[in-house]
Amino acid sequence: MAGSTPEERGGQHPEFRLLGPVSVLDGRTGAEIVPPGAKQRALLAAFTVRAGRLLSVDELTEELWGSAPPAAAGNALQAHVGRLRRLLPPPPADGAAGGGWISTLPTGYKLSLGPCDTDARRFQRLSEQGRAAVAADPWQAVAVLERALALWRGPALQDSRYGPIGAREADRLEESRLTALETLYGARLRCAQHGEVVGELERLTTGHPLRERFYDLLMVALYRSGRQAEALGVYERARRSLLTALGVEPGPALRARLEAVLNHLPALACPDLPPRSAPATASTADAARAPAADELARLRRRLDALDREQASLARRFDALTAPAGLPAPT
Repeated sequence: MAGSTPEERGGQHPEFRLLGPVSVLDGRTGAEIVPPGAKQRALLAAFTVRAGRLLSVDELTEELWGSAPPAAAGNALQAHVGRLRRLLPPPPADGAAGGGWISTLPTGYKLSLGPCDTDARRFQRLSEQGRAAVAADPWQAVAVLERALALWRGPALQDSRYGPIGAREADRLEESRLTALETLYGARLRCAQHGEVVGELERLTTGHPLRERFYDLLMVALYRSGRQAEALGVYERARRSLLTALGVEPGPALRARLEAVLNHLPALACPDLPPRSAPATASTADAARAPAADELARLRRRLDALDREQASLARRFDALTAPAGLPAPT
């Protein structure tokens, strides 16, 4: 499709996936193709990470076998590449060089994606869009970042016995995911969702006890919810975690947040609620759309909670006002 974006072509062409188990999603059939062995998955991961670039035989040998390759590593690698070629769906006509995904070159191999995409690239684009929108349109930022994070199906390169190429990429992608989460919760605080995010940020600080930004966001959420003492307790928890694991005190940003909470600085106040942005048009697949289903589910939960609270209050009122000797209505 001339002039179309990778997102617009996503339903037509395969997508190579790293955000979870390594696989290829066949855009025509909807089938997810997962290589059957850990080495096959590691090979596909290395090709996807280095798509469009030569991977030498030596690099691939180290990726699959480390410092103890088999005696006939070249032949074994060739066999793995052959099996992977047979496993992949047919490439699009306007796609990979030479009509195949994997090209054999004098010193190695190369995966050519052509017009196809990877979930890691989509995640990166959406994360950048969300980060750019936070200041001017936090509602839009929340929608875009939630869409980006929904691409994750598990830990990056899950169930792959990878080497240095895969290890570096898995670490890079995990760092990008955590940064996107930090940006998302910062945007949600700008949208005055402090009461809704406390529990989620508690879980994130527990799961990532050395990540100061999650503690920072949790302190803000608690303070804006009228829970100053708990916000101060979060700082102490962060300090203990950092001292125990790294032997260091919290950094300047978290110390400044502590001072702000102690002194009730105006900067901690909830900002004026920004207006919601207009719904995104359907013509751009990676444009943010408010997650209507999630919003409806959230509203239903809140309505159910209000109904339960109202019923409880009614029972208490009836019990207090019932004539002496008569049982309260149930």
